[in-house]
Amino acid sequence: MKEELVVLVDEKDVQIGLMPKLEAHEKALLHRAFSVFILNDKNEIMLQQRAAGKYHSPLLWTNTCCSHQRENETNIEAGKRRLQEEMGFSVPLKELFSFIYKAPFDNGLTEHEFDHVMIGYYNEAPVVNSEEVESWKWMTIEAIKEDMQKHKQLYTEWFKIIFDKFYHYIEAQKK
Repeated sequence: MKEELVVLVDEKDVQIGLMPKLEAHEKALLHRAFSVFILNDKNEIMLQQRAAGKYHSPLLWTNTCCSHQRENETNIEAGKRRLQEEMGFSVPLKELFSFIYKAPFDNGLTEHEFDHVMIGYYNEAPVVNSEEVESWKWMTIEAIKEDMQKHKQLYTEWFKIIFDKFYHYIEAQKK
């Protein structure tokens, strides 16, 4: 299987090249990524637990799905593709905001991403791809916030960063 390429970008999200995903994470180079949050009618977020076989952050809880855009793929197209691949369903997505973050891992890899955060709505159970996803659950935003304070080690590094921004975005929309 050919290794997937990521889109290298500058601080303005302008493409400056392509690189194999693992190499980009080894070199901590800034690349385009996305994070999808799926909510249900009860305002709960669908979380996924990463599969045990993942090369980093296995068995940790994170947002519904996240990955990298392919060259010439829009953020929404990428989000829908990966949501179908990992969680087995497709829904309309809306991009909320984007930001840059850097998160090093114990294994020498680093996520350095220009992350596009999207939201969608769904009320059914997913049909998960067991190579990608170990488990899933619905949790309220407040329950996630509380659980992350007590059990930070159970969540991916990027989710801790992204969730804080997502939480503040959702709170600002209530006003």
